[in-house]
Amino acid sequence: MSFSSIIDFAALAAIWGSSFLFMRFAVVDFGAIPTAAVRVTVAAAFLLPLMLWKGHAAVFRANWRAICVVGILNSALPFALFSFALLAITTGLSAILNATVPLFGALVAWLWLKDRPTGTRVLGLAIGFLGVALLAWDGASFKPTASGIAPAWAVLACLLATICYAIAASATKRYLSGLPPLVTATGSQVGAAAGLLLPALWLWPAQAPGTRAWLAVAVLGLLCTGIAYILYFRLIEQAGPARALAVTFLVPVFAILYGLLFLGEHVTPRMLACGAVVVCGTALSTGLLKLRILRPQP
Repeated sequence: MSFSSIIDFAALAAIWGSSFLFMRFAVVDFGAIPTAAVRVTVAAAFLLPLMLWKGHAAVFRANWRAICVVGILNSALPFALFSFALLAITTGLSAILNATVPLFGALVAWLWLKDRPTGTRVLGLAIGFLGVALLAWDGASFKPTASGIAPAWAVLACLLATICYAIAASATKRYLSGLPPLVTATGSQVGAAAGLLLPALWLWPAQAPGTRAWLAVAVLGLLCTGIAYILYFRLIEQAGPARALAVTFLVPVFAILYGLLFLGEHVTPRMLACGAVVVCGTALSTGLLKLRILRPQP
């Protein structure tokens, strides 16, 4: 990965690490599908003028069908599924489950794009998954919640969301390769907003959402979606889908850090140690860290 890709990688992990917190603030008032719908609508409204200003309207018109389908897979469905999950499980556990995206992404890229991972990257994926599993060991709770949603369904929703992300990443590389990242990011949010419009109107809350919920979806749309997706699609273009998806290994680390700084959540030495394992696995799986195997001399 180039230096600019490394910067994008770290920034994207930091931004997406905060998205689970903002989704939790919003979903309590809005509900799952309206939260996702407002998020992508805000993102589309932010990105569309930028795309038109850059003169990419013709590129979007030529590829709008594929871009909008990617938007459904990469934004509409995952955002709604994670918002649903956050009604029953913690933001930390949601972020940890989100870190399974590279595992599904590598499998999809291998089966679909024939992008077979090297031995070092396989080792990095395994180490990263081990760190995620260790983090999840103490974080998973299957006790009934006040929302009436069983945590098991919430966990399943998170895993379905990660599969959607994995498929969308390879679809982007297969069908949208070479397009400006701004076109892909904008078009995907337009497609997601169109796909969620009718369900969101049908499920719109009877009681008006509060100020905190509106501020949360505004941040989700502008920062965690609009700006973040420009970085994300640029990473896919420059580093490939498998490496771009590996950013989710770092997201739980940032999510835990934000919980410590802003919510006063308890962080144990075990969490810090597992976070270090996740970082090492990410570095290996993305090529940031390379292992040299020393062979015995004859």
